[in-house]
Amino acid sequence: MHLLTLKDYDGKWMKGIVDKAIEIKRNPRDFSKILEGKTLAMVFEKKSTRTRSSFEAGMTRLGGHAMFLDAATTHIDMDTIPEEVGCLSRYVDAIMVRPLKHATVAAMAKASKVPVINGLSETDHPCQALADILTIREKVGKLEGVKVVYLGIANNVSNSLSLACTETGAEFVFCGPEKDPDAKDPGLMKRLAATGRYSEEPDVAKAVKGAHILYTDTWTNMEFYKDAKFAAEKARREKVFMPYQLNRKALELAGKKALAMHDLPAHLGLEIDEYALRGPNSIVLAQGENRMWAQMALLVSMIGEL
Repeated sequence: MHLLTLKDYDGKWMKGIVDKAIEIKRNPRDFSKILEGKTLAMVFEKKSTRTRSSFEAGMTRLGGHAMFLDAATTHIDMDTIPEEVGCLSRYVDAIMVRPLKHATVAAMAKASKVPVINGLSETDHPCQALADILTIREKVGKLEGVKVVYLGIANNVSNSLSLACTETGAEFVFCGPEKDPDAKDPGLMKRLAATGRYSEEPDVAKAVKGAHILYTDTWTNMEFYKDAKFAAEKARREKVFMPYQLNRKALELAGKKALAMHDLPAHLGLEIDEYALRGPNSIVLAQGENRMWAQMALLVSMIGEL
């Protein structure tokens, strides 16, 4: 069992992970030894705050051990994956990888004897989406019938979140001026359409009306944010996407009970303003915490009974 993309799973499975996460969060002591003697290898090609710390803390809370591997200090690359990951998978019980390209995590899954988890690729962010629907369930009280509006650029986060929402009964509205080239996936769009709960509305005022959740993400992938070669495109995006900022006005248009979400790190004053990020409607920190609980549930389901 691998988790490379949520496209490999249905809403029942996603709800099961959410239910397990809630159970673990409510009764952590009951799960404090469930992964005793188990080891998670964490392979990073990209830097991280939440992905590394949430997986490592989660494994510790479950009685297991997490081993950090900076890909730059290993011999793991596309040419050596069959042998390097083949060996690594004989030492550990699961592998989490945060690759630069989705092809890397797919190749690692093919070579591994143990479950492989995608910690974020350019096309998918399944762990974030599971944490997000957990957060929505907690803060709104349900998933069915909840209206989630995603403001900004279609990317790996919106790919996974749109599927997680629509498959578990929530309505997902994409509101933005254009799509990210990496987000083009005809298969995903067909599956979203089949749920009857996905729509696109480029007018912000129309899109956010009656929304329970307003969500946004960075307009520029983090690895390109300070890249001089990407500066012109970054500047273009900031101009084009500014009308789609998650801000106080958007929250007021949505209604008094609308909540603001961002998967972090955030660029204050660009995709989100200070009121939305740090004001009374923000559930961003709860969302960040839930990365750990959702991933603990995922790890228990993958390796807890092996």
